[in-house]
Amino acid sequence: MRFDVVTLFPEMFSALTRWGVTGRACEQGLSSVNLWNPRDYCSDPRKTVDDRAYGGGPGMVMMAKPLEDTISAVKTAHQVQHIVSGPICLLAPQGEVFSQKIATDILNYGNLTFICGRYEAVDQRFIDRNVDLQLSMGDFVVSGGELPAMTMMDAVIRLIPGALGDGESAVQDSFINGLLDYPHYTRPEIYENLSVPDVLLGGHHAKIADWRRQKSLELTLRLRPDLIKSARANGLLSKEDEQFLRTL
Repeated sequence: MRFDVVTLFPEMFSALTRWGVTGRACEQGLSSVNLWNPRDYCSDPRKTVDDRAYGGGPGMVMMAKPLEDTISAVKTAHQVQHIVSGPICLLAPQGEVFSQKIATDILNYGNLTFICGRYEAVDQRFIDRNVDLQLSMGDFVVSGGELPAMTMMDAVIRLIPGALGDGESAVQDSFINGLLDYPHYTRPEIYENLSVPDVLLGGHHAKIADWRRQKSLELTLRLRPDLIKSARANGLLSKEDEQFLRTL
């Protein structure tokens, strides 16, 4: 999986490329993160990438040309390497809220270019001419698109076969089956007078699977009832699931 990231702060991405699951995936060649700074494609001595907004108002606006010239360089690199360019994604508050399904969709693209906005906004003409989709992390504002981009890349990279130590880990994550994950326990068996549930100690795999499914349903109904409705609408709940939910 190849990511191209247009950012004014490429140094931030070392947190993704050097550490943990994502760092190992990059080291093993399962994923690559290619960083592009728009200042490198400015023609003026000051490397200007932003200017005041027409119509007034607070904050600065990222200019269209430095961003568009950067995208041209990305596409040229793709052509040289015989790569079919994937979608161009702007991280923006008005974007669709990122989800596990979108993470899977991005993985299927094979490559994606993130535009990490900064300042007040990005010139709309750049968006109209170049951007294929816009994504956000939710109804809140952060200082730039770098942290959302890294979060989304982490979610995608862990779906790549071989990225996790246990291939089942990603399959059992929250949201993969439309529900929240079940509770997890590790040693010691008793901690501060709290015991691991007996069913997890018996080694009966079918009973453990049933317990985990029921706990997943119970937690989702209590914490995210909207996900239960969505799972039901998408046919993800079995007859047994519905029977159990009626007991809660």
